[in-house]
Amino acid sequence: MSDLPDLLLASLAPTTRKQAEQSLTAYSQQQGFLPHLLQLVLNQSQNRSVRLSGSVYLKNVSKSRWEDDVQPIAEQDKAALRAELVPAMLALSGPADKPIRAQIAEAVSLIAELDFPTRWDDLIDQLVASLSPASYNVNIGVLETGHSIFRHWRAHVRSDALFTEINLVFSKFMTPFLQLFRQTVSLLTQPGQSRDQYNLLAQTMVLLVDIYYDFTCQDLPPAIEDSHQEFFGAEGYFPLLLRWDQADLRGDSDDTTPSLPSQIKTRILEVVELFIKLFPEILQTSNAVETFVQLVWSLIGANRLPNVSDDLLVSQSLKFISTALRSGFYRSTIFSAPGIISTLIEGIVVPNTTLREHDIEQFEDDPLEYVRLDMAVSAAGTDTATRRQSAMDVLQTLVSTGYEAEATQIVGGWISKGLTEYESNKEANWRAKDTAIYLLTAVATRGGSTQHGVTSTNALIDVVKFFSENVFQDLQAPPGNVHPILQVDAIRFLYTFRNQLTKPQLLSVLPLLITHLNSDNYVAYTYAAIAIDRILFIRQNGQLLFAQADVREFASDLLGVLLAKVERAGSAEKVAENDHLMKCVMRVILTARQSLTPHHEQILKRLVAILGVISKNPSNPKFDQYIFESLSALIRFVTAGSPTTIQTFENVLFSPLTIILEQDIDQYVPYAFQILAQLLSLRPTSQPSPTQYKTLLPYILTPNTWVQQGSIPGLVKLLKAFLQRDAGEMLSNGQVVSALGVVQQRLIPSKNNDAYGFELMQAVLTYVDVLQLKQYIKTIMLIVLTRMQNSKTDKFVHLLTRFLLFIMAANREGLGPDYVIELFETIQPRLWGQILTNFMLPLVPKMPTKERKMTAVGMTRLLFQSRLFIQEPSVEHWPDALQSLIKLFSEPQYLSQSKAEDDQGFSGITEIDFEEQTAGYQAAYSRLAASESAQDEIDPVAYVDDPQQFLGKQFVAFGRSNGGLLQQLLGKGDLTVIQPFVGSLAAAGYTL
Repeated sequence: MSDLPDLLLASLAPTTRKQAEQSLTAYSQQQGFLPHLLQLVLNQSQNRSVRLSGSVYLKNVSKSRWEDDVQPIAEQDKAALRAELVPAMLALSGPADKPIRAQIAEAVSLIAELDFPTRWDDLIDQLVASLSPASYNVNIGVLETGHSIFRHWRAHVRSDALFTEINLVFSKFMTPFLQLFRQTVSLLTQPGQSRDQYNLLAQTMVLLVDIYYDFTCQDLPPAIEDSHQEFFGAEGYFPLLLRWDQADLRGDSDDTTPSLPSQIKTRILEVVELFIKLFPEILQTSNAVETFVQLVWSLIGANRLPNVSDDLLVSQSLKFISTALRSGFYRSTIFSAPGIISTLIEGIVVPNTTLREHDIEQFEDDPLEYVRLDMAVSAAGTDTATRRQSAMDVLQTLVSTGYEAEATQIVGGWISKGLTEYESNKEANWRAKDTAIYLLTAVATRGGSTQHGVTSTNALIDVVKFFSENVFQDLQAPPGNVHPILQVDAIRFLYTFRNQLTKPQLLSVLPLLITHLNSDNYVAYTYAAIAIDRILFIRQNGQLLFAQADVREFASDLLGVLLAKVERAGSAEKVAENDHLMKCVMRVILTARQSLTPHHEQILKRLVAILGVISKNPSNPKFDQYIFESLSALIRFVTAGSPTTIQTFENVLFSPLTIILEQDIDQYVPYAFQILAQLLSLRPTSQPSPTQYKTLLPYILTPNTWVQQGSIPGLVKLLKAFLQRDAGEMLSNGQVVSALGVVQQRLIPSKNNDAYGFELMQAVLTYVDVLQLKQYIKTIMLIVLTRMQNSKTDKFVHLLTRFLLFIMAANREGLGPDYVIELFETIQPRLWGQILTNFMLPLVPKMPTKERKMTAVGMTRLLFQSRLFIQEPSVEHWPDALQSLIKLFSEPQYLSQSKAEDDQGFSGITEIDFEEQTAGYQAAYSRLAASESAQDEIDPVAYVDDPQQFLGKQFVAFGRSNGGLLQQLLGKGDLTVIQPFVGSLAAAGYTL
């Protein structure tokens, strides 16, 4: 591994990255690699870039492979890292090593999440032993490591396991933590320290307050409850630190990074806000909240902190006020005083809704960041909220907590004042109108979300009237006639209150938005794209408001304008930076659907050309998602109306998709497989796959192709499409055996991919001659049983049960219940009985709704069609199997499989909205919703219309051919369950 430093450096350069990463991957699979890499990172004589790159690589390998089933890290290496990581953090405690220390802290956090406390029981002992009364550099390293472990508690759901871990930490860390807190406050507030000493102490205090939050995010520990007055009292540590202002640590007024005092104060207010939400009763034992409200007032009132570096502190201060208002506990003590609401709006809300010079500069010089901050999905009330959003949240809280009339009247005065100022001198006073529009938006909004816009408004305000009288004029004004920020305000107002306008009103303003797409102003055309996207996304009563007929006349031209904006950006990075434009492209395609057929080839070629540019340096995952989703949607809708167009799509797409695979563009490979699978799935199943597809099969079946986690879903879908068309040829070429080899080696052993393994096996058994597969399926089943023995999960047991029920239910020669029984009995006598009773029967009544019909048919065939199940030794399980089926039939309404598809057969389309998915962007696998349809899935029990009728008929047929045996078997079960069941069958006409 002597060339490891060179490889780490090479991995940073675009030209050598791919080769270097392949070599690093090969090294990473050798035992001893990670401890060796850690020593390289700690070696101060090494190139700094090498050390930083090594720390990132160590973190990434720990993240991706610590619990990997296919390429696990050796246990000796894991043990070595657990022993060495905390000392490594301390060795990196110097200020110069902070970026490297951050990566190692993240590695500690990732490993602790999996191994602590069970396999890393001395972790907290190591941290406590490292705390120092004198060396604050070391303390910072220890606290960073601790916080990286404890912060995960904030997002966890309460559980016994979580509280066992938390209590273990408290038993060892709480006392030294409180001692260090007291010592640090004392030193920090004492005069006479040097600037460097104050700096270290303040960095430590930021981490101490972070950990205080970690320690109270789930419950109130006794030690913290006992010291409540010490921290929250009028002269306690938190009020003391909010008043504290060390001149040496104040940042420069032009600096955009929060100073250390600002960071400490922000975090203290986060803690106080947490206590209002979780522990209001302890705060109400004193005047703590009143004290903090007064301190916030003195901190931020009358715009005392105008600098960008204090934005987070001001936003958090406003969040604290909103939370105190929302709690309702302080209405009589704080917010009912005469004039308090007026003072709050005038002194805190209005100053923080007024645009600053910094905001205007950002609008002009960094427009994408301006949009990002203004459009932050998290918006008001979260960590990324701007001052304006947080001030807006205070107003919305006033409106929704009983102060609606008072707040509306006071804000109405400010709105009128702003509009009058603007009318007196439009050129000079445009900011007054901007503030007025923002205040109106805030006070008019009662409820809504980023996804759906405002859904309920303040009854005292006529939003549509305000729009027509004050905003519409700016929306239709030619560029240059009003300030561009006012035009953006108009578009944003329309976007915000889109649900309050009727469909005809929205259709009338869409042409104006399309005009703004042609604007030279970056923010204006970006907001126009956002507004068009969200308007076309409006749903009423579960249905999309706009259909293809509504946009048919202008959809093609609209796409032309959007694509031209993207194309003109130039470099790969600039083209991909504005994902709002590409999201709007996607939305127009999803809305226009078949109406784009006459223009589809031109649109397709332009999208492919853009893809060619951005593939040189993929830089924006959202843009990537939207362009591939656009391609997939165009394919789906155009071919649905004109099946012959599939040839055009193949001719244009095959070359760029092949290049993506050949060049192994990591970010795009998962998309390429999904698009190829979609294209092949659109070809008739009665015809073999075209040659251009078949040439891909050897590559697809190479083990290396399956290494990238994100590729696997698309690969499985593509292989299923091949099997549906070319099963016989693939079998004779040995390609089916290769596919089963992938199942055996890469899919079934992996907890992440086992579902895809069963899905692929199911496809093989559906399309390939079953008799020729027995030996291979038996080999795979041995792997399945090994997994059941060594690393069984609830999900895996369900997957196996579903797979076996599929075999039993499938109406295919060679499959059926006897295939399953014989498979297990040839592995080991009486094994079938163990699998059935221990794993399958407990799950049968609990199967998910969409699998219940297959379950009912499979179990019915097992009971009444199997030859082997009524023979020894299996027959002893027959009564239990029947009772399990009876439990399943206790909810018959869930047994029919609905054929209704959401949104005219286009299920899943709205899930494309990337930032609206709960999981957010997943680098590992980004599903193309448009590439999937309900028609893709073959129903293995389509031959059964009604599972209850099927059961009745099979019961009667079995009784007629095995009458005495049936009565005997029924008598061995629980008669209180069986007799009512037989009675219900008889009542339905199924009698023996």
